[in-house]
Amino acid sequence: MTRALVLGGGGPVGIAWESGLVAGLAERGIDAGQADFIIGTSAGSAVGAQLAMGRTPQQMYASVAADAGSARPGPTRSNTGQGGAAPNLMPLMELMQKAAKGDVPAEEVRKEIGAFALQAQTMSEEDFIATFGRMLASSESWPEKRYMCTAVDALTGEFQTWSNDSGVPLSRAIASSCSVPGIYPPITINGRRYIDGGMRSGTNADLAEGYDNVLVVVVSAGIPGPRADASQKRLESELDVLRKSGSNVSVISPDAASIEAFGENLMDFRRRAGAADAGLAQGRDTASQITW
Repeated sequence: MTRALVLGGGGPVGIAWESGLVAGLAERGIDAGQADFIIGTSAGSAVGAQLAMGRTPQQMYASVAADAGSARPGPTRSNTGQGGAAPNLMPLMELMQKAAKGDVPAEEVRKEIGAFALQAQTMSEEDFIATFGRMLASSESWPEKRYMCTAVDALTGEFQTWSNDSGVPLSRAIASSCSVPGIYPPITINGRRYIDGGMRSGTNADLAEGYDNVLVVVVSAGIPGPRADASQKRLESELDVLRKSGSNVSVISPDAASIEAFGENLMDFRRRAGAADAGLAQGRDTASQITW
């Protein structure tokens, strides 16, 4: 019986919530780190990498709790130099809303988003990448467990995946997957620049096609907003791909308490502690519903 874990994107708040969620699941006997294949997009790439490297869910939850009270930059902070204020996501949201309408081919809109990202004033690539080096204890060795994260070519809009055999530095792969356009810098890998894999999909769950049991963690589901319907439709199409391949699929999305803990902006690092606690509680409550 093969198992795949899909961890969706959702900014620093999503990292905190997913870390709490997997800790809560583990307390009830569902160890997500035992998956045969771990796929992460954006926030999920950071959480998934730690699980693939053997970090326990309890360690991850404790780390988020400790980091929430720290003043130093890290992958769960906004890293925008805005004195702690949540960054303005409106320009990106307008572009993503355009993509959601479907009037223009998705790859073309992703090129527009990439152009926006390349022009934005952000922290440097090296400073951003360094935050993930700390999270990974400065290791550039990919885990032995099969692990994949997602990105998008900023110039062409093409979808890109990074995995154990891609031959790229692990911290750069994760940073590229987390490079929210307009907030973080596009990441250079093999001479090209890459942005957040969430520009294709918040989950990219179809990459787990063919695995017997697939657990899909969706951060943004249930959160109101102009892209909610389009995001849900995209997710359903990915789940349909999995089910048609014979996969038994379990989906976890934020419950009401988690959505309240998130606040209005998933990039607001001040919400991380509450999101982690809400995830922990939800993981405990939902473990019995998961096929694993």
